Amino acid sequence: MHELGLAAAILDRAEAAMRAHSRDRVRRVEVAVGELATVLPDNLAFCFAALAADRPGLSGAHLDVTVRPLAVRCMDCGHEGRPERIETRCPRCGSRHVTIASGQELEIVALEVE
Repeated sequence: MHELGLAAAILDRAEAAMRAHSRDRVRRVEVAVGELATVLPDNLAFCFAALAADRPGLSGAHLDVTVRPLAVRCMDCGHEGRPERIETRCPRCGSRHVTIASGQELEIVALEVE
């Protein structure tokens, strides 16, 4: 379960931000997870809560997880959008000359501290 390691890393960053800004407590952490990141939001939230319970200033913090859908950007026609299936093909022209615009990320979007 790699969610345990991810939760620990999120808590480390939240704790560092809390200290850097001279705050006593983190109330909420908001993260965005791409649908291709192979992260189960419920497992991540469970691991986050379990690990936060033993950390001063983080105990009781809530994790909000938003799943970002896959989007591709076509290098041929310039279109950016969600393909019908999870594949790397332009939804407009069908070209395979695309890059993934979103859907693989895992990022901290916001921290609420007190």
